[in-house]
Amino acid sequence: MDPTPSEPRTADIVVAGGGNGGLSVAGRLRRAGVRDIVVVEPREDHYYQPLFSHVAGGTARARQAVRPQAEVMPRGVRWIQDAVAAVEPADDRVVLGHGGTLSYRHLILAPGIRQDWDAVPGLTAAMLSPHGASNYVFDLAAKASPLLRDLRRGTVVFVQPTGPASCAGAAQKPMYQACDYWRRIGVLPDLRVVLLVADDTIFGIPEIDAELDRKIAEYGIEVHLGAAVREVDADRRTIVFTTGSGSRAHSITYDALLAEPPQSAPPFIADSGLSAPEAAGFADVDPRTLRHRRFPNVWALGDAAATTNSKSGGALRAQTKVLAQNLVAVRAGAEPSASYDGYGVCPFTVSRSTAVFAEFDDRRRLTPTLPAWTRSYRESRLSWIIDRYVFPQIYWHLILQGRA
Repeated sequence: MDPTPSEPRTADIVVAGGGNGGLSVAGRLRRAGVRDIVVVEPREDHYYQPLFSHVAGGTARARQAVRPQAEVMPRGVRWIQDAVAAVEPADDRVVLGHGGTLSYRHLILAPGIRQDWDAVPGLTAAMLSPHGASNYVFDLAAKASPLLRDLRRGTVVFVQPTGPASCAGAAQKPMYQACDYWRRIGVLPDLRVVLLVADDTIFGIPEIDAELDRKIAEYGIEVHLGAAVREVDADRRTIVFTTGSGSRAHSITYDALLAEPPQSAPPFIADSGLSAPEAAGFADVDPRTLRHRRFPNVWALGDAAATTNSKSGGALRAQTKVLAQNLVAVRAGAEPSASYDGYGVCPFTVSRSTAVFAEFDDRRRLTPTLPAWTRSYRESRLSWIIDRYVFPQIYWHLILQGRA
């Protein structure tokens, strides 16, 4: 299946990355009549990452968030189980991890974002210890569930870092679910729950901030805004952070630590000349058409693209539709006409049975998908049911095949 150094292969469309964005845009293009599509993805398993928060919070089983990659590939799309190590855009070619090459007519970059666990001294060691977990990694999300469930007293710290991140607010989701559980079994007063947020507000949109602040007050969560984690000592179970512009360090000893890692663009994008100084290592595309500014047969979407929206899986549905329409138009000799409006969404599970839908554009304005549901940002049981049960089914059966 894989090309080798002595046998380079070509494809009409090469998609770098077989996650949500890569598979769904490949599925859309296939349904639009494109026949020669290759997805390059090294992983054997495919994950529905939004469910990781439910796994960590104890409202879903880990096995519900994973399926074999071969089973979710769009029909008629070829899969090369390898990683893109470099792109040679002047020669319309990608270099694969095993050393082979693959030529393309068009390239779509959808490799996601890199998790930089080593950017914070001691954070990796903390995750490997019995007291550290995260809802950003499949195994760590499964580890988080019993870790939080079995706590009866002590201090638990949740961390939401600075910088670009994929659905950064998701770090808060298992926290609210855990607090609801601890309250139900009567131990919440015996726990100190601390949230470290790098930003100056809990989310950045007044209506959403009000909903989340209300839940924070309800659970008695201690919040430190503008917090930057400096180091973690896994042996002593301490986390050191500063707040605001001050240099004074604060230290907290924890019994459990749930951390979202710092994140950055995959290095091969900048190394291949596909970024720009203002793009911070991400693919330098027009944020509306998703076409590269300097290489017209290169496209990008999702977390790897230097778009103006908040990075999240919820933004991909709109992006894949726009990119597929524009690429099909270009292949037919026309100019791109579809435009991505900067839509993003972050459903917050604020208890074990309710959620808040944050739907917004790249100007941080509320943009509900259903115009009649103007108060979708308010806490509701329906939002939780949609997030927990409806979205996963749509994802597995429709989105990955380019049908939604």
